[in-house]
Amino acid sequence: MKTCIVLSVLFLAMYVAYHMTSDETKFGGEGAIRYVYYFILLSHILLSIGVIPFVLITYVRAITGNYERHKKIAKITFPIWLYVAVTGVIVYILISPYYIQHA
Repeated sequence: MKTCIVLSVLFLAMYVAYHMTSDETKFGGEGAIRYVYYFILLSHILLSIGVIPFVLITYVRAITGNYERHKKIAKITFPIWLYVAVTGVIVYILISPYYIQHA
């Protein structure tokens, strides 16, 4: 789990650095896929922000040996973190064709 935390922090730092130094890429899909994309994107963004305190609390409870309280919050943290991870990949796949047009 320490490795997951470190990799997540590194990913976040690189993601923020990339988006601070790059031009915006607009999603070019039309019709229903546009609504699907923006729903997934919005839920991904909001949950990725909201899960941070849960991850930190879950991690601290585990490393301090407070396993009962760790298990209780991990039941909430894990599915949210998993959703954020999966939807991040889905958002990337959906927008990736427009990176080519943008370059």
